[in-house]
Amino acid sequence: MKRPVRKIASCALALLAIGFLWAGAAGAHEVRPGYLEIRQTGAETFDLLWKVPARGDMRLGIYAHMPENCEALRPPSTYAVGGAYADRWTITCPGGLTGETISIDGLASTLTDVLVRLERLDGTTQVELLAPKSPSFVVEATQSWLGIATTYLRLGVEHILLGIDHLLFVLALLILVEGKRRLIGTVTAFTVAHSLTLAAATLGFVHVPQQPVEAVIALSIVFVAGEIVHAHQGRPGLGQRWPWMVAFIFGLLHGFGFAGALTEVGLPEQAIPLALLFFNVGVEVGQLLFIAAVLIVLSLAKRASIPQPAWAWRVPAYGIGALATFWTLERVIGFWR
Repeated sequence: MKRPVRKIASCALALLAIGFLWAGAAGAHEVRPGYLEIRQTGAETFDLLWKVPARGDMRLGIYAHMPENCEALRPPSTYAVGGAYADRWTITCPGGLTGETISIDGLASTLTDVLVRLERLDGTTQVELLAPKSPSFVVEATQSWLGIATTYLRLGVEHILLGIDHLLFVLALLILVEGKRRLIGTVTAFTVAHSLTLAAATLGFVHVPQQPVEAVIALSIVFVAGEIVHAHQGRPGLGQRWPWMVAFIFGLLHGFGFAGALTEVGLPEQAIPLALLFFNVGVEVGQLLFIAAVLIVLSLAKRASIPQPAWAWRVPAYGIGALATFWTLERVIGFWR
């Protein structure tokens, strides 16, 4: 049975609207976040890694500003890595860093964030996400549970909202699945699945190479986009008959993708379960915000009664499929190089 053209056509408008909103968000986050790693190597010595996002040869004008009691033992060594410039150097800080303020100069005049990770001699860590409105933080002797929960919650929300591939998969499911109960069951299956693999991979129980995972994630979007086309043509496939199963299977893969991002940040040794929990909660909050945005756009489109051509249903299906196919090829070529 063919799917109602009206819903799919409305989803075409939703896709375009969400696309513009996402493009605006991507513009707001004009480059990838910066990264400052501070690793304590002695009572008063610290090794620093400072990654500054770049576009081509242009380096973003932000600078790590250490406390006044610190001085460099040697000049920074600079090299290019993965679309960013990285500086490494060693500093000495008489009296240590506890209670001192670390800031990012120039951050207030940008639209990007900086992730700071401080690792102490005892293995405990402090992770902070600095933004233009809050470009500094105070080093704590031990990061509070509230601080850990807040930081990893924000990381989870930001990761999913800037992860356009994950969002497109969710959007494709919203288009494909009919009925509130089936939709709730499908989204729940996706959530349970990626929560399982996120925890397993982050805690080291399972190790999967990240590049192939990213390629298969893109391929999962191609599959669901194809299911939308088949459903509209009266040839319902596995995705429409058993959407929860498709969501669960592909959700396992998306969880490995989330784990890759979290592994780069690391988990605080003193509160691994708490950080993992709130990162996952952040992912779910971001996912629910996105779903709510799509449903609001659909509701507005329905009320507006905008005339929709017969081909409108093709816009989300082929748009999502084409972009996901490009990502698949790009990522496969990337890990075969």
